[in-house]
Order: sequence, then structure tokens, then C-alpha cells
Amino acid sequence: MDFTYKKNEKLKSKKAVDQIFTNGKSISAYPLRLVFVKNNTSLKVGVSVSKRNFKNAVHRNRIKRLLREAYRLNKSVLYDNQLTDYAFMIIYNHKDMPDFELINEKTKKLFHKFIEQNRDVTNF
Repeated sequence: MDFTYKKNEKLKSKKAVDQIFTNGKSISAYPLRLVFVKNNTSLKVGVSVSKRNFKNAVHRNRIKRLLREAYRLNKSVLYDNQLTDYAFMIIYNHKDMPDFELINEKTKKLFHKFIEQNRDVTNF
């Protein structure tokens, strides 16, 4: 498994982001929320932090770096379960500055919840 976050994995299309927020489903592992939608391409991931909770761009960018790093380290869980045809948006919903351990733990929990939910859908 390649532990990189390459350009082709990044969610950049405005259409795709709009589609995620209009048609997507959501899973939460507080303070993180995962909004996802099935797509026809490979796995695409974006991260977001609310400007309402963090006024300084420095703080928002730090949290986004932590979210991307946690995704990068834990994406093998998704690839091992062949869940690569989705577009994700990972959102941080809290007012306090997190540390990496919290973000990493909650990202793992979020991915496992997603896998369990996806297994339930494919069994029907």
C-alpha cells in the first residue's frame, strides 16, 4: 500500500463537491463528519474546516493538514475493503484546536463506521 496523497486522489471539482453536499450521505465520529457519495472514478477525498469556528486561516490550515495526514495514514483500510469508488469530504466540527492523536483515532473510527455501513448496503 502506497501511503501518499497524490493529486489524482484530491477532490478538486466544484461539481463533485456540490454533488457530495446535495446527494451525499453522512457518518459522524465527533468531532469529525464524513460526507460521501458513490462516483464512477477512483477514490477522491477533500477536507474542510469551518471559518465560523476558526477565524484565523493559520488554524484552519493546520487542522486541514492534520486531517489529510490522518487520511493518508489510514486510507489502506478503505483500499483493503475495495471501497475506492467514492468521493469523500471530511469535515472538522469543533471549536477547540485538536491534536493529531485525536484526529487519527477519530478518522480510524469514521472509516470503520463507513465500512460497516457499506457492508450492510451490499448485503441486500
